Amino acid sequence: MDAPIPDTGDRGSRRQAALAILPFLLLGLADVVLLLQWGLNPLWGFVILPPILFISVLGWIGFKSGFIRDQGTTDADAE
Repeated sequence: MDAPIPDTGDRGSRRQAALAILPFLLLGLADVVLLLQWGLNPLWGFVILPPILFISVLGWIGFKSGFIRDQGTTDADAE
């Protein structure tokens, strides 16, 4: 069996990722609730909700994995 990879501390935690994504998720859910209160067919809630959840999960994965972070200057900036 492979030995576990030690955490280098570069990556964000699950909680930090959730806190970063939470406002966007709540805004999307509020949008669905607002549309349903306006009297649209509830089927529209099922149409709009999956993309909101999908993008929120992608953002959470991005923050958690450390893909979304300040990389500093690039080689092109140094020239």
